Amino acid sequence: MNTGPHALLLVDVQNDFCEGGSLAVPGSDSIFPAINQWIGKALEAGWPILASRDWHTVDHISFQERGGPWPVHCVQDSPGAEFHPEMKLPDSAIRVSKGTAFDTDAYSAFDGTQLDSYLRRHGIHRLFVAGLALDVCVQATVKDALKLGFEVELITSGTRAVEADEAPAVLEQLQDEGAELC
Repeated sequence: MNTGPHALLLVDVQNDFCEGGSLAVPGSDSIFPAINQWIGKALEAGWPILASRDWHTVDHISFQERGGPWPVHCVQDSPGAEFHPEMKLPDSAIRVSKGTAFDTDAYSAFDGTQLDSYLRRHGIHRLFVAGLALDVCVQATVKDALKLGFEVELITSGTRAVEADEAPAVLEQLQDEGAELC
């Protein structure tokens, strides 16, 4: 196993996915102590910190009004699309926007973002991943990272699922596919 340089990848920790948001993940407020601890660890170690975000157009295909499965959420430049203020994201963090096209949805932080190219260019081999939601965008991101050959450690205290009862099965599946849980 290659244990080269590391990066911290925070998936979609945005107001709309947190408690009080339009698509709130139950228990999402409980992830901030772990996420902030890992941000501190990454800063101390000099690891890049990347933060993905849904960055949808006003008429996005994923919205129920367009036949999609979700209520309106994370519309570009709206308060709901902002990173949650409890997350102590440094100004140096790299923002990765996904789901930016009108008629294409994206769940993984790798989907249409060229994130893999950035990571390879910087020699990153291992990702520590946390964020929202475990059973949607975090799962898609971890699966894509593994398929692309990255080592992944999923920070279990830094993620929550939309369907909490599905979390153990999702964690088991990701572990079976090669992710480590920490």
